Amino acid sequence: METICVDNGISDFGCSLITGGMYFAYFLFIVALVASVGLPLISALKAPKDLVKSGLAVVALVVVFGVAYALSDDEVTLVTASYGVTPSSSKFIGAGLIMLYIVFFTAVAGLVYSFIAKAIK
Repeated sequence: METICVDNGISDFGCSLITGGMYFAYFLFIVALVASVGLPLISALKAPKDLVKSGLAVVALVVVFGVAYALSDDEVTLVTASYGVTPSSSKFIGAGLIMLYIVFFTAVAGLVYSFIAKAIK
């Protein structure tokens, strides 16, 4: 780390501040990760019906990803091959894009339906 700091004209004190800041950022990331996973699990244990709904949502996303993976192509062009893209990574990238489109348009359709249903009532 010191050679990188010296090469870029950063003092030892500045380098130690950067290093300390990075460790603090790692700590905050771990705290946020534990809180974002742990707290919903604690509240879900108090209401197991919510846990079943969340499980169904995860299963639905896995099914959507399976459909997207089946629809995606594993084509690799010369340009993408120069970036190190393999047929399997191309298939995963395509599946991710198709899943994004499916989820996005489903969300937009849900918003439009909700708006129209509330306007009618």
